[in-house]
Amino acid sequence: MAKANQFSCNACGASHQKWSGRCDACGEWNSIVEDVPLSTGPASKALGAARGRSIPLSDLATEEAPPPRTQSGMAELDRVLGGGLVPASAILVGGDPGIGKSTLLLQAAASFARVGLKSVYISGEEASAQVRMRAQRLGLTDAPVKLGTETNLRDILTTLENEKPDIAIIDSIQTMWADNVGSSPGSVSQVRAAAHELTSFAKRKGLAVVLVGHVTKDGQIAGPRVIEHMVDTVLYFEGERGHQFRILRAVKNRFGPADEIGVFEMTGAGLREVTNPSALFLSERDKPAPGSVVFAGIEGTRPVLCELQALVAPSPHSQPRRTVVGWDSGRLAMILAVLEARCGIPFAGLDVYLNVAGGMKITEPAADLAVAAALLSAREDAALPSDTVVFGEISLSGALRPVGQTENRLKEAKKLGFTGAIAPARSKTGTQSGFKVQKMSDLTAFVGDIFGAG
Repeated sequence: MAKANQFSCNACGASHQKWSGRCDACGEWNSIVEDVPLSTGPASKALGAARGRSIPLSDLATEEAPPPRTQSGMAELDRVLGGGLVPASAILVGGDPGIGKSTLLLQAAASFARVGLKSVYISGEEASAQVRMRAQRLGLTDAPVKLGTETNLRDILTTLENEKPDIAIIDSIQTMWADNVGSSPGSVSQVRAAAHELTSFAKRKGLAVVLVGHVTKDGQIAGPRVIEHMVDTVLYFEGERGHQFRILRAVKNRFGPADEIGVFEMTGAGLREVTNPSALFLSERDKPAPGSVVFAGIEGTRPVLCELQALVAPSPHSQPRRTVVGWDSGRLAMILAVLEARCGIPFAGLDVYLNVAGGMKITEPAADLAVAAALLSAREDAALPSDTVVFGEISLSGALRPVGQTENRLKEAKKLGFTGAIAPARSKTGTQSGFKVQKMSDLTAFVGDIFGAG
């Protein structure tokens, strides 16, 4: 029985059993094309006379030299990249509109150009005059960066082949247009084709290419997820518009650790590196306050201390509010349920607000105990000592589970002037002279010892 032909939409990628003039999934007209297979017939006849060459194979014990890296001089950027820029690599940078992606990458292009790399900046969203105005405001006009404005992918690849740069920045991938794809710029097919061509070109020619990607309202990079699989490194530029702090986070890195972060501060002269983010996130702590707890966290390979703020107030509504900024709302609901079921502390009829100060976002479960401490402190109107940090994971049984890199968390706390910590009982704390660690076995013991209840 012959295999039925498959059709797909160039605009949204939806699959169809037959051709039609309009896609039922996205509503685009004349966007459905037939998916032509690479070969047909039995596998023994698929290659035919055009047989390929046999590729060399090696075992896992073969030693490879680490890839060469070039440091930009921006320590936070080099940290997130895994130690510097790797030749023939593809990097995807995403972030909300207006967060500072173009500013960051223009500063990065200037930094790499000043250390000897030939840098090319291609803008598909702004005119040359706009980019030059930004460079003048940032004080980068003396950097030997080549600037171009174009959206035609064929012209861009020809220019890069002639110029032979070491690093090329494409701002942005959603504005690129490949003339061999029959759809509008920004569509799924165009974005996929442009990313594939640029990534393949970077691998063949040995240059590093940086692609800027737009994000959706959910915070994910727009377009097919296959783009994130194509590239070597995926970076997200995060931050709140109301805060001057910006965080560059690596969610994928084939040449370094993932979940590494770099912290920047947005100023009138561009992005300024923050070498000690813990001191920055704790800069406004002056005296103990109910609901305020310092959490000793780990972001990538670096310890970061930040402040958790909680507010508990009687609710005038039949359904109390649970508002969270910078943490997982589902995990907050779990902590509230454990406090009520295991410790007998109800939060019914109370509005709960939780905030991570400074625009920081926490994803690790080690913040469970700090969140519980902030909630109890706000509910009981009792402040914890300002010189104590808290960390630990809470299980559904109420037991406290140890977390990784405990010694690094304590060293960072001691370096910033803290004198004590509250941690799970089985934590490997090591020896910290002049530093007191209170170890708790479960949440009930924590509530009884710290707040005198339980």
